[in-house]
Parts: sequence; structure tokens; C-alpha cells
Amino acid sequence: MTTKGGVVTQEFSAAFSTIACEPAGAVWSRVCAVLKRELGDAAFGSWIAPAMLREGQAGDVVLVTPTGIARDWIRRSAWRRVSELWAANDPTSRRLDLKSRLEFEAAGGVSAGHDAKAEPIEIVLPVSSDIPALAPTNGAKPSPVQGLQERFTFDTFVPGPANEFAHAVARRVASWADGHFNPVLFHGPYGFGKTHLLNALAWEAMRQAPTKRVVYLTAERFLSTFVRAVMDRQTAAFKEELRGADLLIIDDVHFIAGKQSSQEELFHTLTALVEDGRRVVFSSDRAPAAMTEMDARLRSHLSAGLVCGLEPADRALRLGILDRKLQSLSRQHGFEPTMRPEVLNFLADRFTDSVRELEGALNTLSARAGEGVSRLTLDEVQAILRPHLRAGEKRITIDDIQKATSEHYGMKQADLLSERRNRAIARPRQAAMWLAKQLTTRSLPDIGRRFGGRDHTTVLHAVRRIEALRAEDPALNQDLETITRKLRG
Repeated sequence: MTTKGGVVTQEFSAAFSTIACEPAGAVWSRVCAVLKRELGDAAFGSWIAPAMLREGQAGDVVLVTPTGIARDWIRRSAWRRVSELWAANDPTSRRLDLKSRLEFEAAGGVSAGHDAKAEPIEIVLPVSSDIPALAPTNGAKPSPVQGLQERFTFDTFVPGPANEFAHAVARRVASWADGHFNPVLFHGPYGFGKTHLLNALAWEAMRQAPTKRVVYLTAERFLSTFVRAVMDRQTAAFKEELRGADLLIIDDVHFIAGKQSSQEELFHTLTALVEDGRRVVFSSDRAPAAMTEMDARLRSHLSAGLVCGLEPADRALRLGILDRKLQSLSRQHGFEPTMRPEVLNFLADRFTDSVRELEGALNTLSARAGEGVSRLTLDEVQAILRPHLRAGEKRITIDDIQKATSEHYGMKQADLLSERRNRAIARPRQAAMWLAKQLTTRSLPDIGRRFGGRDHTTVLHAVRRIEALRAEDPALNQDLETITRKLRG
């Protein structure tokens, strides 16, 4: 299927001439128009656009994705909204199902002879999750590997646009599928989920193939073990230990840069494993090209396979992480896994740079409030977290917010304080007031006074208006995140 601006092509529409009543293609075109606005061009183009509507064996309508990965993403991230929009736009209330191409064909779906050929998802890796995961034949849990943390699994990893490709790559490697890239390197700043992803990969790889040997090391442990082996004249045993691995995983490999003998050993280990068809996975805080202090040969080999970057978690992903963490904490401590929406929004908007900091804030609230965490008000949360919010952080003032907002929207700071109410001024002013409420501890009356002497009810209206708009305006979300990052340096 191909779309342009949410309009379905004639070729696509013709595929539904056999479906009764209003063509399903016409209904889908309206659904696509809304989804494209809500999800943005990147997510829509990568996951929704390559899917096709097809007629099932019983005459029902099926949304068919090229791969299982695409099916899983839609089911996890967009299916509820897709179903709502389909129900709202289809006057005959036809049932819409979701299947991968392999599932659809296995179920005996109508031949696609007259359909437009499904386009592949724009992803370099040939990923697919249509083949079900195989548990160990003896039903046993994988044997623990030193350094792995049991809580870091794919079940507890929350995928989103910022890490979707990395998640797909990790699952592909863990499945022991053929046609893999070697080595694979995941990179991104601290707190972006690299260690979680590597742990999850290791656990799943052991579950899929219990007889294969998985070795997981942090760079620090690699260094200390290698140094000890040299001192004890046990380097041959050290080499045999690593080169006997079917899958070698090294976390934070950038720490090895500049340590000549260790780099040399890692280079030869990597070369031997790759030549022997073994799999190697690394993580680092930056791409290989930026590791200028690392040996050129090793840097080149790190770049030779698949280099996969993790981006900062967007707001939707941060909210998903909070929900997953809240569920986990509720199971551990026996309280209701709910929090006030304004509290969740505050946490997602306040801790934007690191997933660890976001989870740490929720841990702090859980430890302080216990079973009462679901009843905490926004003021109480801010009071509990105030020492953490201020520790080692640049202090942001309302003046800073006004300057950054006016620069971002290409206007004068005085416009935000003026009486002008046209939308080009009013919306940035409301955004600045919302930022002031989120990023400072000023009261509503104080914020109002600093925006031209406005009443606190005006500020409250602005905050609520921005909160409402964020649910339907991805561009506004992006503006607020950009300004926030600029303010925090």
C-alpha cells in the first residue's frame, strides 16, 4: 500500500471492489489521514504505510503487515487508536483484524493477485517475529551468567520510536537467525537503555538455544580479567574463555579505548570470533567514528557490522516506561498501579534526559509514599522530589523560559508580556506559562505577575490548555521538548 497525505492510491482502492458496502479502502484512507497527523510522518511511514488491507477468508477485513515486527509495533503502539478510528469511520461496523503476511497466508487469506504488492518496512535489518520463540526443550530457566540482571529482559523493555530499531536488532540477534550482521554495536548516552537491551538479548539468546555458550562482560570486567590473566601468566586460558563463546557481549566498550594491550587483545578476539561465525555485540556511549582515542583497526572493525544508535526517549515512550515501572513496583509492594495523570505528566516532562533518572524518581516516590503513591498530588510530588530536582542542576528562571520560548517561535520577549491575543502570540505565551509551571517552583499567581500582571486563573487555563493540546498535537510536544532541552543546556 502507498499513501500520500493520507489519500489511498487508485491501485489500492481497486483491491477492495469485492468488499461490500463502502469500499474498505475509502474507510482506511480516512483512518490513515488521522493516524498520519497523530503519529507523525516518521512513525506512520515506517509502520502503518507499508501495511495493506486485504479480504480474509470469511469476508472480513484484515490489515496485513509485511513482517511480524511491524504487526507487533502496531498492536502495541497504535492498534487501540486504529480500532477506534475504524469503528468511527465504517458505517457498516465491519470487523478489522491485524495479521502479519505469513499469518494471513497461513490462514488461507484471499490471493493478492490483484492487490498492490506490500512494500517492505524501511529497515535495513531483515527482521521478522513470525516464527514463534522456542523455549528450552527441558523447560528449564537459562543458567545465570555473571553480570546479568534478571530484571532486564525484553518483557520489561519498553520499545518506542527512539529505540524501535535497536529493539528489533537485539531480538534478531537473540533469535540466532541466519543473515545477521557481525559485530553489532548499540550506542547512545548513559540512561538510554543500552545495558537493559544487552541483558535482554543475553537472556533471550540463552532461552532460545540453551546449548550455546553466551559470555557477557562489562568493559571494566574485561580489563580487570585480562590484567589478572597477564599477571598470572594465564593469557592462553583467557583467550580460550572468550573465543569459545557462541555469543560474546561487551557493555561500555569505549572504556577500553586508550589501553593499548587490552585493545590489541579485543581486536584479535573480535577478528577470531567473526571469522569463525560467532556473534559479537557491543555497546558504547558514542559511535565508533567518535572514539578517536581508540586504536584505528579496532575502531574500523566495530564499524564493519551494524552500528545502531539509541535516541532520547520521546514523551510517549517516557509515559510507557513509567507505566511499566509502576506495574512492577505495585507487584513488589502491593499497592494500586495508578498515579494521578498530572503527576505522570510532570515526571515524563521533568526527567527527559535519562530513563534511569525517570525510574529513580518513581522509586523515590514509592519509597516515601508507599501505598499512598496513587494519591499523591502534584504539589506533594514536587515537594518530595525538590532536593533531587535541584541537585547539580542549572537553575531555570521564568525570564530564561520567556527568552527561550520567544527565540524558538521567532518573536520578541515583550510579545509574551503584551495584551495581544492573536493565536501567533497566545499559543507561545501559553506554552511559556506551562513551562514555567513545569520547570520552576513558582506559584501560579507569581507566574501570572511575571507575564504582564495576569491573574492566576489565566495561568491555570494556559496550563490546562497546553496539557489538552499535547494529546493531539505532536508538533507542540516537539516544540516543548526542544525548548526544555535548550533551557537545561
